Amino acid sequence: MTIEASRDEALAEPIRLGMVGGGRAAFIGAVHRIAARLDDHYRLVAGALSSDPARARASAADLGIDPSRAYGSFAEMAEREAARADGIEAVSIVTPNHLHAPVAAAFLRAGIHVICDKPLSATVAEAEELVALQRQTGRIFALTHNYTGYPMVRQARAMVRDGALGTIRLVQMEYLQDWLTEPLESAGSKQAEWRTDPARAGAGGCIGDIGTHAYNLGAFVSGLEAEALLARLTTFVPGRRLDDDVQVLLRYAGGAQGLLWASQVAVGNENGLKLRVHGTAGGLEWHQENPNLLWFTPFGEPKRLITRGGAGAGPEAARVTRVPAGHPEGYLEGFANIYSEVAAAIRAARAGRLPDPAVTFQDLADGLRGMQFIEAAVRSSGDGNVWTALPAGPR
Repeated sequence: MTIEASRDEALAEPIRLGMVGGGRAAFIGAVHRIAARLDDHYRLVAGALSSDPARARASAADLGIDPSRAYGSFAEMAEREAARADGIEAVSIVTPNHLHAPVAAAFLRAGIHVICDKPLSATVAEAEELVALQRQTGRIFALTHNYTGYPMVRQARAMVRDGALGTIRLVQMEYLQDWLTEPLESAGSKQAEWRTDPARAGAGGCIGDIGTHAYNLGAFVSGLEAEALLARLTTFVPGRRLDDDVQVLLRYAGGAQGLLWASQVAVGNENGLKLRVHGTAGGLEWHQENPNLLWFTPFGEPKRLITRGGAGAGPEAARVTRVPAGHPEGYLEGFANIYSEVAAAIRAARAGRLPDPAVTFQDLADGLRGMQFIEAAVRSSGDGNVWTALPAGPR
């Protein structure tokens, strides 16, 4: 079922959605709200939009939320919404990292599905507790690694799965930004302030903020799990408490090798997320800043350009495509694809059935692997850039 084909069902009965975080002056909350609205699957009806109760109420008023459902804390929201006959079915968590796990746990215990921004938690231990809790409650838990929602990323994944590249040998991930080249955390930037604060961001800075995106994207497309890594985490800006540049070597199950570079001080880069995957029979290359294009080179043949909506794109790309070929889709649509995939799973749960097998989103297992990656990289770097094992686990 395509995104477009599911809209009539969505309009009939929107999913009641709540949000924690994302109030006035927040960046990612607005992105999540746009994503939830884009395909008409959700209606935002409740929120605990700030840790400041007054700001939370004012932010809810801005969004037209009934004042009786504008809460001063996430705990109050979980308890009261669970008690309502028309209470929320799902909650979107868009807070700083240190709150992801406690907020998610509160709503899982209340029997409410969870859509959480990445990374999953502040520590591996918290992530493991969430995995156990989700198994007990049976609620849906989605992690918004939004780049996995891009049509040409889905295309790349399908091509690897179907053997177009042969046996995978090399996976290269790169995510470069320059917005933290100067100490914005000391200049009043709220976004920089919490992202460079270990108490709120966790043990990793750049590696947790964007390194996890690159790592997740490589695993999603290649289908490979890393067995071990060797990491060097660097802090270039004087006085900064967390890393702002990350370089990681990866060893995958089966013998493939990986290379990951993430930086928030690479001057001249805005949002340079790139992925290259090379196998015995061919290679793929995708750039987030030109997301509707995928380069494919079969071994010994000229490079081919596959476009979203073009003749070379398959059904995996088509099912998350909204507009005709030549009309670009990108960041917001990628987020919306994740929300729409989760909506399909929630609707299936409403009906007491499993979702269509084509429905794809990152879940708690992916979130746990992301936290294990952060922890191993921090440990590897701290121990002098040594090879460090990652826990084994099926994808």
